[in-house]
Amino acid sequence: MPNTITVAGWKGRLDAGLPRRQLEAVLLAAEDKTAKEIARAMTISPDGARQLLDAARFKLGMQRTTRGTVLEAWKRGIIAPLAIALLLGSGHHQPTNPIRRPTGPRTTYQVRVARKVDELAFVA
Repeated sequence: MPNTITVAGWKGRLDAGLPRRQLEAVLLAAEDKTAKEIARAMTISPDGARQLLDAARFKLGMQRTTRGTVLEAWKRGIIAPLAIALLLGSGHHQPTNPIRRPTGPRTTYQVRVARKVDELAFVA
């Protein structure tokens, strides 16, 4: 029996704390499907889909929304988008360019400060 399942472009780990049906419901919710659409895909009633999502929500720390449940599952590494999972699994990491920031403040800011100081000195 494999350790992962793939549903609608998402990959889920079965050994990470959620039973198969709950994981399947969370993966379908990650595709931004409603409870009714999840129920149709899983051939269960909409109430059954809501119960599966509620059970997953409880196991992942009482998240307030289905979206919060999906995010928590993603943070814990239970689910991942299939494209990212394939990239990470292949070992091909492309280096990213570092963000270059200026080392000092901008000159326009210094000019503005100098003008304000001159005006204050002139008025006084």
